[in-house]
Amino acid sequence: MWTRSSVHIDGDHLVAGRWDGTIVAVDRESLDRRWDVDHPGRPARMDSLEDLLVVASRGERGAIVAYDPESSETRWSYDTASDVGSPASDRLFALPYVVALETDDDRGVLYAAARRYERVDGSRRWRSTIYAITADGSVRWRYETDASPIALALDADGERLAVGYNRCPGDHDVGLVVLDAASGHPRWNWDPGTAGDRRVGDVSFGGDHLAVSSHGDKRGYLLGPTGEERWRVDLATETEIDGETLYAYPTHVHARTDRVAFVTGNTYATDRRETEHRHPNEHRLATFDSDGAMRWEASLGGFAHELASTDERLVVPSAQNFRVRDPDTHAVRRFGLSNGEETRERFDGVATAVAASDATIAAIEEPVVYHDDGRVCGAYALWTTSLE
Repeated sequence: MWTRSSVHIDGDHLVAGRWDGTIVAVDRESLDRRWDVDHPGRPARMDSLEDLLVVASRGERGAIVAYDPESSETRWSYDTASDVGSPASDRLFALPYVVALETDDDRGVLYAAARRYERVDGSRRWRSTIYAITADGSVRWRYETDASPIALALDADGERLAVGYNRCPGDHDVGLVVLDAASGHPRWNWDPGTAGDRRVGDVSFGGDHLAVSSHGDKRGYLLGPTGEERWRVDLATETEIDGETLYAYPTHVHARTDRVAFVTGNTYATDRRETEHRHPNEHRLATFDSDGAMRWEASLGGFAHELASTDERLVVPSAQNFRVRDPDTHAVRRFGLSNGEETRERFDGVATAVAASDATIAAIEEPVVYHDDGRVCGAYALWTTSLE
């Protein structure tokens, strides 16, 4: 359920970030190993900025490290723990965590979201910082709150940076903030207006509009250039089945000017941990046009840790369905954004991380053991194929 691995396509290299803290680069065509390096923390996110490979971490330092993609030499490093604080314990969820990256090659700027969690006197507390970091490692600006960021999105012009906040238990009581990318100053904000601290799951710009998946009310939204609501759709809202009130979180969104695609996650019940039934819209990819009318939908079979996209396709890694244990659902699925046409590559293990370019898909497969079976399914591996 948490990010264990990462994968990235960088020029002629495929780069895998492994759970043990190592990063491995292989040739994109031959898969021959080019280099590997020990990274400070678990390499949870990767991106490219100009001639750099940028790797962000979950670990004691919450490090963001820029590597030379040819030699693996460290160009610069920044520890986000200096802003969000050192871990209060050695538990995984207490470690500083860089949850999202966005890059702007035209301006030579990296945007990052880091957070740290702790419990104080029985209450949850978060500290977080949003960064703009230039290609030489200098911090241009910071935006700090006591909420938990989960997603970033940079508009096509590089002028607006959207920040989605998953949990807002403190003074920062709004799920979405759109910052001026040059200064870090807020331009406008938005919130689903729901009770509790759950707010936003993901954000994505499509032209002048911003698509938002809401953890607060389990709906999807399309907002206008200054935050006005254009439309909203039910995704996995509370549904009663045989006395159980079930829901699922909208976990990811991808937008372009004529399409918005939302992904939903696992089934939960409002008043218990286990459920006898499944929400009818769990693990679903639902795609809408610019007016909010559904164009097509598809089942993903299991939990999707992330999305990758090209101009015309969505690529989705499917891990296990933790309510219905079926290894046949493990796959990397690709969909035509316009028509929903699907192809898939089945995995024995679960597919957890994915990257896509105009020609290549790369993914991480991880082994899984279902507790009511005992059989090991799959292996820890880097996988690649042609997008076509």
